[in-house]
Parts: sequence; C-alpha cells; structure tokens
Amino acid sequence: MEALFNIGAYEIQEYQQNRYPMFFLDVIEEARPGEYARGRKSFTYNEWYFPVHFADEPNVPGMIQIELLAQTFIMTFLTIPEHKGKKTAFLGMNNMRMRKKIVPGDTIVVEATLKSFKRGVATGYVEGRVGGEFALSADIKIGLPDMMREFIPKK
Repeated sequence: MEALFNIGAYEIQEYQQNRYPMFFLDVIEEARPGEYARGRKSFTYNEWYFPVHFADEPNVPGMIQIELLAQTFIMTFLTIPEHKGKKTAFLGMNNMRMRKKIVPGDTIVVEATLKSFKRGVATGYVEGRVGGEFALSADIKIGLPDMMREFIPKK
C-alpha cells in the first residue's frame, strides 16, 4: 500500500472514531498502512485542561499524552482500507516512560510503529518528541473489537 501524507484533523476523523473533546491530533504527517504513522499536536494555552492542570504551572496531563500516543498508533492499521473508521479498544501499555513536561507552546511529534497485527490485536511501539528531545514512549496494544469477536471460541 502506498504511503499517505498530511492527513488533516478533519480527514483523520474518517479513519478513527475519536471526537472532541478527546480528539487530539492536528495532523498525520505520514502513514504507511500496516507499518508506521507520524502525527503532530501543537499545544496552546486555549486547551480545555490547562486552566485546571495546573493554574500556576500548566502542563499536559499524562492521560492526554497517552491518548495522543494511542491516536497516532491506531493510524498504523486504520489506514488499511478494510479497517478505516472501525471502533478500537485500548488493551494495554507497557514500558511507559515520561521524561519531559509538555507545556503550552510545545509541539509534540509522535512516531508509531506497528510490530504485529493478528486476530484484530495490534501491538507496537510509540514515541513522542518535543523539539527533537525525547518526551515519552511506550509499547502499546490496541484491538479492533469486531475483528476480535470472530476469534472467540463458540460454545
């Protein structure tokens, strides 16, 4: 399959079901279906969570950073035509490392690599960088529930 470039926020929503206020990607700069995706998010003080996290020292909550990793990762397999627009389920994350505080004005670039996709379960590695500096990473597992159901043993 051919690589896709510069998929904007509106078009990303054709591939995945995340919506405001839990949709975080600005753009997918590159997606190689079944292999790789690189996404970007620029944070401004206007984000809904900054005034409460924290008023005196605003920074991006960890759960939003994790969700941004997941939203980039699912583009490694939702860009495969037969999976476009399907519902996903977060199955797990291991070896999570967070090393940089992300604050208003920062732009994070997330790179995701699909290592395996079997029986509706995708596993891979995701890493985020701010200004070229390592910010966070994790091994991730996400499933396609409709596809996973096909492999449940029948009684």
